[in-house]
Parts: sequence; C-alpha cells; structure tokens
Amino acid sequence: MNYILPEKLYLVLKWAGLVACPAIAVFYGTVAPAWGWPHTEAVVLTVNAIGVLIGALIGVSQITAKGVDVE
Repeated sequence: MNYILPEKLYLVLKWAGLVACPAIAVFYGTVAPAWGWPHTEAVVLTVNAIGVLIGALIGVSQITAKGVDVE
C-alpha cells in the first residue's frame, strides 16, 4: 500500500492520537484543579479535539491508500 503519510509519521501520529492526547487531557483535567491551573475545561477540550483531528488525518490516509501490485 502507498499511503499519503510516510510510515514513521503515521506511527507517531497514531501514538499521539491514541495514547498521548487522551493521557494529557486526563492528566490536565485531573491535576489542574488541584494546582489552580487556568482554563481546565478549554485545555482538555482542545487536547481532545487535537486527538480527534489526528485520528481523522490518519484515517483519511488509510482510506485513500493505493494498493501496490506485487507480482
């Protein structure tokens, strides 16, 4: 398959979208009130939106991949 994204970038984005963004959002949402960090809801919403955007981008790459004939 030929993807729009190079494989290494795909793997990094997949990790960021599936692991990093949700983990950061949960961490900030949990710790921010205890430490008085500002804009908790806005930060969590933004980080989650970034994760969804990354997922959409790698999904488009997967859907639009062109098969390579192997003979």
